[in-house]
Amino acid sequence: MTKNIAAFFDIDGTIYRDSLLIEHFKMLLKYQYIDMTSWELKVKEKFSKWENRTGDYDDYLDELVRTYTEALKNFSKSDMDFIAKRVMELKGDKVYRYTRERLLFHKNENHKVIIISGSPDFLVSKLAIKYGVKDYRASIYKVNKNGIFTGEVVPMWDAESKQKAISDFVKKYNIDLKKSYAYGDTTGDLTMFKNAGNAIAINPAKKLLEKIKKDRSLIEKVKIIVERKDVIYSLDAKVEIL
Repeated sequence: MTKNIAAFFDIDGTIYRDSLLIEHFKMLLKYQYIDMTSWELKVKEKFSKWENRTGDYDDYLDELVRTYTEALKNFSKSDMDFIAKRVMELKGDKVYRYTRERLLFHKNENHKVIIISGSPDFLVSKLAIKYGVKDYRASIYKVNKNGIFTGEVVPMWDAESKQKAISDFVKKYNIDLKKSYAYGDTTGDLTMFKNAGNAIAINPAKKLLEKIKKDRSLIEKVKIIVERKDVIYSLDAKVEIL
Protein backbone atom coordinates (compact mmCIF):
# COMPACT_ATOMS: atom_id res chain seq x y z
CA MET A 1 0.00 0.00 0.00
CA THR A 2 1.33 3.45 -0.97
CA LYS A 3 2.00 5.64 2.02
CA ASN A 4 0.82 9.24 2.29
CA ILE A 5 2.96 12.34 2.63
CA ALA A 6 2.01 14.75 5.42
CA ALA A 7 2.74 18.40 6.11
CA PHE A 8 2.68 19.25 9.83
CA PHE A 9 2.21 22.94 10.66
CA ASP A 10 2.53 24.84 13.89
CA ILE A 11 0.31 27.95 13.98
CA ASP A 12 1.66 30.74 16.19
CA GLY A 13 4.67 32.36 14.55
CA THR A 14 4.56 29.81 11.72
CA ILE A 15 1.28 30.24 9.86
CA TYR A 16 -0.01 33.11 11.93
CA ARG A 17 2.23 36.17 12.32
CA ASP A 18 1.54 36.46 16.02
CA SER A 19 -0.23 34.26 18.58
CA LEU A 20 -3.92 33.33 18.35
CA LEU A 21 -4.04 33.17 22.14
CA ILE A 22 -2.63 36.71 22.39
CA GLU A 23 -5.21 38.00 19.89
CA HIS A 24 -7.98 36.29 21.83
CA PHE A 25 -6.68 37.71 25.11
CA LYS A 26 -6.66 41.23 23.64
CA MET A 27 -10.22 40.76 22.41
CA LEU A 28 -11.32 39.58 25.85
CA LEU A 29 -9.87 42.78 27.28
CA LYS A 30 -11.66 44.83 24.64
CA TYR A 31 -15.03 43.23 25.39
CA GLN A 32 -14.31 43.49 29.13
CA TYR A 33 -14.45 39.77 29.84
CA ILE A 34 -11.07 40.25 31.54
CA ASP A 35 -10.40 43.08 33.94
CA MET A 36 -7.57 45.35 32.78
CA THR A 37 -5.90 44.89 36.17
CA SER A 38 -5.09 41.30 35.16
CA TRP A 39 -2.98 42.76 32.37
CA GLU A 40 -1.52 45.56 34.43
CA LEU A 41 -0.53 43.45 37.43
CA LYS A 42 0.61 40.20 35.85
CA VAL A 43 1.48 40.53 32.17
CA LYS A 44 2.37 44.10 31.25
CA GLU A 45 5.85 44.14 32.80
CA LYS A 46 7.03 41.04 30.97
CA PHE A 47 5.42 42.21 27.74
CA SER A 48 7.22 45.57 28.00
CA LYS A 49 10.56 43.85 28.60
CA TRP A 50 10.06 41.63 25.57
CA GLU A 51 8.83 44.53 23.40
CA ASN A 52 11.94 46.52 24.34
CA ARG A 53 14.10 43.42 23.71
CA THR A 54 15.36 43.32 27.30
CA GLY A 55 13.27 40.28 28.24
CA ASP A 56 12.38 36.86 26.89
CA TYR A 57 9.30 36.25 24.72
CA ASP A 58 8.72 32.84 26.31
CA ASP A 59 8.61 34.43 29.80
CA TYR A 60 5.98 36.88 28.57
CA LEU A 61 3.94 34.16 26.88
CA ASP A 62 4.11 31.82 29.90
CA GLU A 63 2.73 34.56 32.16
CA LEU A 64 0.06 35.42 29.61
CA VAL A 65 -1.05 31.77 29.33
CA ARG A 66 -1.35 31.50 33.12
CA THR A 67 -3.39 34.71 33.30
CA TYR A 68 -5.51 33.69 30.30
CA THR A 69 -6.28 30.22 31.67
CA GLU A 70 -7.27 31.61 35.05
CA ALA A 71 -9.41 34.30 33.40
CA LEU A 72 -11.39 31.75 31.36
CA LYS A 73 -12.59 29.93 34.47
CA ASN A 74 -16.33 30.29 34.96
CA PHE A 75 -16.91 31.66 31.45
CA SER A 76 -18.92 29.62 28.97
CA LYS A 77 -17.44 28.04 25.87
CA SER A 78 -20.18 29.66 23.78
CA ASP A 79 -19.01 33.12 24.90
CA MET A 80 -15.40 32.29 24.06
CA ASP A 81 -16.48 30.87 20.70
CA PHE A 82 -18.09 34.21 19.91
CA ILE A 83 -14.85 36.06 20.68
CA ALA A 84 -12.85 33.46 18.73
CA LYS A 85 -15.04 34.09 15.68
CA ARG A 86 -14.36 37.82 16.02
CA VAL A 87 -10.62 37.10 16.11
CA MET A 88 -10.93 35.18 12.84
CA GLU A 89 -13.06 37.89 11.23
CA LEU A 90 -10.72 40.73 12.19
CA LYS A 91 -7.31 39.05 12.37
CA GLY A 92 -7.59 35.79 10.46
CA ASP A 93 -5.70 37.04 7.40
CA LYS A 94 -2.62 37.98 9.46
CA VAL A 95 -0.50 35.11 8.13
CA TYR A 96 2.91 34.72 6.55
CA ARG A 97 2.93 34.67 2.77
CA TYR A 98 5.42 31.81 2.69
CA THR A 99 3.36 29.44 4.83
CA ARG A 100 0.10 30.48 3.15
CA GLU A 101 1.64 29.44 -0.17
CA ARG A 102 3.03 26.23 1.33
CA LEU A 103 -0.42 25.31 2.66
CA LEU A 104 -1.77 25.70 -0.87
CA PHE A 105 1.15 23.73 -2.34
CA HIS A 106 0.62 20.75 -0.03
CA LYS A 107 -3.12 20.71 -0.62
CA ASN A 108 -2.57 20.79 -4.39
CA GLU A 109 -0.11 17.89 -4.02
CA ASN A 110 -2.81 15.95 -2.13
CA HIS A 111 -0.65 15.76 0.98
CA LYS A 112 -2.24 15.32 4.39
CA VAL A 113 -2.11 18.84 5.83
CA ILE A 114 -2.21 18.73 9.64
CA ILE A 115 -1.96 21.42 12.30
CA ILE A 116 -0.32 20.65 15.65
CA SER A 117 -0.57 23.69 17.90
CA GLY A 118 -0.35 24.64 21.56
CA SER A 119 -3.09 27.23 21.09
CA PRO A 120 -6.61 26.55 22.44
CA ASP A 121 -8.69 24.06 20.46
CA PHE A 122 -11.59 26.50 20.01
CA LEU A 123 -9.23 28.93 18.25
CA VAL A 124 -7.26 26.37 16.22
CA SER A 125 -10.44 24.78 14.89
CA LYS A 126 -11.58 28.07 13.40
CA LEU A 127 -8.24 28.85 11.75
CA ALA A 128 -8.16 25.30 10.37
CA ILE A 129 -11.57 25.82 8.77
CA LYS A 130 -10.53 29.19 7.35
CA TYR A 131 -7.49 27.69 5.59
CA GLY A 132 -9.09 24.40 4.58
CA VAL A 133 -7.09 22.18 6.96
CA LYS A 134 -9.13 19.09 7.77
CA ASP A 135 -7.29 17.72 10.79
CA TYR A 136 -5.51 19.20 13.77
CA ARG A 137 -4.44 18.75 17.39
CA ALA A 138 -4.49 21.61 19.88
CA SER A 139 -4.51 22.27 23.61
CA ILE A 140 -7.86 21.28 25.07
CA TYR A 141 -9.41 23.75 27.50
CA LYS A 142 -11.83 21.57 29.47
CA VAL A 143 -15.41 22.51 30.23
CA ASN A 144 -17.88 21.02 32.69
CA LYS A 145 -21.28 19.52 31.87
CA ASN A 146 -22.74 23.04 31.64
CA GLY A 147 -20.17 24.19 29.07
CA ILE A 148 -18.22 26.32 31.59
CA PHE A 149 -14.41 26.35 31.52
CA THR A 150 -12.89 24.59 34.51
CA GLY A 151 -9.37 26.02 34.27
CA GLU A 152 -7.95 22.59 33.42
CA VAL A 153 -5.89 22.32 30.23
CA VAL A 154 -4.66 19.28 28.32
CA PRO A 155 -1.58 20.79 26.64
CA MET A 156 -0.34 20.35 23.10
CA TRP A 157 2.81 22.46 23.47
CA ASP A 158 5.11 19.86 25.06
CA ALA A 159 7.28 17.33 23.25
CA GLU A 160 5.52 14.26 24.67
CA SER A 161 2.06 15.41 23.54
CA LYS A 162 3.28 16.37 20.08
CA GLN A 163 5.05 13.01 19.67
CA LYS A 164 1.85 11.16 20.54
CA ALA A 165 -0.12 13.33 18.12
CA ILE A 166 2.32 12.57 15.30
CA SER A 167 2.24 8.83 16.08
CA ASP A 168 -1.57 8.90 16.02
CA PHE A 169 -1.63 10.69 12.66
CA VAL A 170 0.93 8.26 11.19
CA LYS A 171 -1.40 5.38 12.03
CA LYS A 172 -4.55 7.21 10.97
CA TYR A 173 -3.28 8.25 7.54
CA ASN A 174 -0.52 5.68 6.86
CA ILE A 175 2.09 8.46 6.67
CA ASP A 176 5.64 8.13 5.35
CA LEU A 177 7.49 10.43 7.75
CA LYS A 178 10.73 10.37 5.75
CA LYS A 179 8.94 12.08 2.83
CA SER A 180 6.85 14.36 5.02
CA TYR A 181 7.28 18.02 6.03
CA ALA A 182 7.24 19.98 9.28
CA TYR A 183 6.96 23.74 9.77
CA GLY A 184 7.60 25.49 13.08
CA ASP A 185 9.35 28.35 14.83
CA THR A 186 10.16 27.43 18.46
CA THR A 187 11.70 24.59 20.49
CA GLY A 188 8.19 23.19 20.95
CA ASP A 189 8.34 22.17 17.28
CA LEU A 190 11.56 20.13 17.56
CA THR A 191 9.52 16.94 17.85
CA MET A 192 7.97 17.58 14.44
CA PHE A 193 11.38 18.47 12.97
CA LYS A 194 12.95 15.24 14.25
CA ASN A 195 10.12 13.11 12.86
CA ALA A 196 9.75 14.63 9.40
CA GLY A 197 12.24 14.16 6.59
CA ASN A 198 11.84 17.80 5.53
CA ALA A 199 11.97 20.42 8.28
CA ILE A 200 11.45 24.15 7.76
CA ALA A 201 11.99 26.68 10.55
CA ILE A 202 9.98 29.87 9.99
CA ASN A 203 11.55 32.98 11.56
CA PRO A 204 13.02 30.66 14.20
CA ALA A 205 13.57 31.69 17.80
CA LYS A 206 17.19 31.80 18.95
CA LYS A 207 16.70 28.85 21.31
CA LEU A 208 15.42 26.74 18.42
CA LEU A 209 18.37 27.64 16.22
CA GLU A 210 20.80 26.82 19.01
CA LYS A 211 19.26 23.37 19.48
CA ILE A 212 19.28 22.71 15.74
CA LYS A 213 22.97 23.58 15.56
CA LYS A 214 23.77 21.07 18.33
CA ASP A 215 21.99 18.21 16.53
CA ARG A 216 23.89 16.78 13.57
CA SER A 217 20.82 15.25 11.94
CA LEU A 218 18.84 18.48 12.21
CA ILE A 219 21.53 20.86 11.00
CA GLU A 220 21.77 18.85 7.78
CA LYS A 221 18.07 18.83 6.97
CA VAL A 222 16.49 21.96 8.47
CA LYS A 223 15.90 24.89 6.13
CA ILE A 224 15.56 28.36 7.63
CA ILE A 225 12.98 30.74 6.20
CA VAL A 226 12.98 34.38 7.26
CA GLU A 227 10.12 36.59 6.09
CA ARG A 228 10.63 40.31 6.68
CA LYS A 229 8.77 43.19 5.01
CA ASP A 230 8.27 42.05 1.40
CA VAL A 231 11.28 39.71 1.20
CA ILE A 232 11.51 35.97 1.96
CA TYR A 233 15.01 34.64 2.70
CA SER A 234 15.99 30.96 2.51
CA LEU A 235 19.02 30.15 4.69
CA ASP A 236 21.14 27.17 5.61
CA ALA A 237 20.81 25.95 9.22
CA LYS A 238 24.53 26.61 9.62
CA VAL A 239 23.85 30.34 9.38
CA GLU A 240 25.76 32.40 11.93
CA ILE A 241 23.78 33.64 14.93
CA LEU A 242 24.69 37.13 16.13
